[in-house]
Amino acid sequence: MPTFFDSTADAAEASEALRGLTHASRGFDQPAEMYGVIGDLSSGMRSLRQALDQIADVHERKAAHAFNDAGSHEAGVRDALATAEELRQAASLVDRAYDRLAEGFIAAGRIAWHPEPAVEEAAPSRWVSVVFLQGEEADRPLRILGELGHVDAVDFLAQWDYGDETTQAALENGYVYDEPGEGTNDRVALSGDYALVVNPHVGYLSLLRRYTEPEAETQAAEQIEPEPVQGGPELLVSYSSPGAPERADLPAPKRDGSWFEPAKITAVKQARGLVR
Repeated sequence: MPTFFDSTADAAEASEALRGLTHASRGFDQPAEMYGVIGDLSSGMRSLRQALDQIADVHERKAAHAFNDAGSHEAGVRDALATAEELRQAASLVDRAYDRLAEGFIAAGRIAWHPEPAVEEAAPSRWVSVVFLQGEEADRPLRILGELGHVDAVDFLAQWDYGDETTQAALENGYVYDEPGEGTNDRVALSGDYALVVNPHVGYLSLLRRYTEPEAETQAAEQIEPEPVQGGPELLVSYSSPGAPERADLPAPKRDGSWFEPAKITAVKQARGLVR
């Protein structure tokens, strides 16, 4: 049976080994090496569980020798038994951690690491027009753009986006583009799947939405997992900020004909009190 000195030395050696593993695991040059490390950790977890139980046993068996600093045997026994109970609780938690680690070890065993990363091909996408405003109709969104930024301007213009209905109208009328902002002086700001196009020289702005053809989207989904959408930069102020302009709900534009006919701008005029 190991002496107290031997047990202490072994514990210190195990602690030092774990510290070394912490530093080494910050960067593995060969990912395949991680599988063996997980196996070693799994084995170490079993040993840790056994050690906790054995130390708890010692605290219970040796309770008759326990005193506190003031010489109270009753207090010493109480602390010895409390220590044993906490160690057993810790051992139980290690058991649960070992089960999870074992599942990870099994999953890691199914990985075949290749020296070169896979070439991921994103589904080709185009841009469909949601709304186009020019002249006086563009005054309000341009003011929002100047005061609050492009994210709030996009949010305002997105009220004209009716999803599949808007997409179908754009496809039928040919308002589909390879890239947003193809004009000479067009400025483009992206926010999620939307693109805000502004031309300060001509005085117009438009909102476009990214569109992926269903066939291409299905093929891409079979090759790679979809990537998360990246939103635009955060604003310092928004409609919910103190002093921000009051937001007005726009009447829904009529659903007949093309989105881009002048009749579809009536909603903006109504909101601004220009027509009834």
